[in-house]
Amino acid sequence: MDALRVLAFFTLIGVSSSQNQTKDCSYLTLLTHLQLTPANDALQIMRPVKNWKNPTTVGLDMLIFGILNVDEKYQTVESHIWIQMSWKNEYLSWNPSDFCGINMLTVPKSRLWLPDIYIQEDVSDTGSIQNSKLLKLLSNGVVIADSRQRLTSTCLLDLNLFPFDAQKCELTFASMNCFENEILLGTQSNESFLYRISDQLMVTQGEWELDNMTIRSESIKKEGVVQARLVYTVLISRKPMLYVINFIVPLFYLLVLDLASFFINQSSGEKLSFKVTILLAISVLLLILQDMLPSTESNMPYIASYCVAVFALVGISVLEAMLVGFLYDLDSYCASKRGCCADTKEEVELEDGCQNEPSGGEEDIQMKEEKSFLPLDGPDVRNMLKGILEEVKAARQQASRQGEEEKKPGGYKKIAEILDHLFFVFYLLTVVVFLTYMCIVWFSKILR
Repeated sequence: MDALRVLAFFTLIGVSSSQNQTKDCSYLTLLTHLQLTPANDALQIMRPVKNWKNPTTVGLDMLIFGILNVDEKYQTVESHIWIQMSWKNEYLSWNPSDFCGINMLTVPKSRLWLPDIYIQEDVSDTGSIQNSKLLKLLSNGVVIADSRQRLTSTCLLDLNLFPFDAQKCELTFASMNCFENEILLGTQSNESFLYRISDQLMVTQGEWELDNMTIRSESIKKEGVVQARLVYTVLISRKPMLYVINFIVPLFYLLVLDLASFFINQSSGEKLSFKVTILLAISVLLLILQDMLPSTESNMPYIASYCVAVFALVGISVLEAMLVGFLYDLDSYCASKRGCCADTKEEVELEDGCQNEPSGGEEDIQMKEEKSFLPLDGPDVRNMLKGILEEVKAARQQASRQGEEEKKPGGYKKIAEILDHLFFVFYLLTVVVFLTYMCIVWFSKILR
């Protein structure tokens, strides 16, 4: 009896070992079992469901590797993305234990049905898409397709707060030909996980940074049927430091320099030329701004309002400097006219005095010759010299008074000085109020 038991035991061991030796663990056996051959067109052209009323659920995950460029004029965003789609093929599943533990198989894309998913906002060329030529097929029938793309998508950019703006761009995934009763769109992972991985894998350190990424599923009615869509909302924000240093701060410095130019002496002639130089510098910055911002008439960005206001303030300041200079020149012209009139009047008085002198010139000469022989120490001579000295002193005092009167400003010059002082006070208050308003509006919008 014991001998029979031992014989049976060795017989079972031999049978099992012979089965293991004849078992094939190659991928070809699995492909043959799944009928994944080029001749099987049914797996390529039909949606892989056993009941046509059952929709195919496509899980779509997107990761952002980098934000390459944002074109404000053309309203486009260029980014580097990775997309993974997964769906279940109800005809392709197996038990891994029957095939030596094989739980995944790579299959060419041409052998299986693929969902026709596209991005509605995509405006990039097909050469920027890098699709994998293989699909991953899992033992439970799940098919996974991976692709990388340099995506150029349209995005409605709101540039009111430029360069402190944050943009919200949407990427909408939908099927070209299938409707909601055929294809449902969803995600394999949640949005927080996808955002965290995207933020960690971000390889670009450019002008923009990724703030958040949200996902929502929606359905739209199109031509009487409902189509499923999956919308990725990507929030990005601009790094404003470059524009603050190269644009906003220089404009502020130019405005301060224009305020400081009021302390330049008007008579030197440098004040007006200095203000015109500042105006030309602001014009150059406006040309740079024109190349950056799109031409929109509906809403002007705050930075454009800031530039236009600074340009207008400096322009009004230049006009005021021209008016003050004109009044100074007019005062000088009137002063020179008054001096010419006074000189002419003195000449006329001198001529009249010469004509009114008596004609007895020879008698005066004889009297002078006679007086010249008089002694110099007489009382009459001493009194005469005192009188001459007093007349010289009086003439000198009169000349000094006339010089002081000429130095006193005329009426136009006084008007120019008063106008310049009043305009400076008004200009300073306007600049302070304007800059305070811009700061409040800018930062209130940013912190909202």
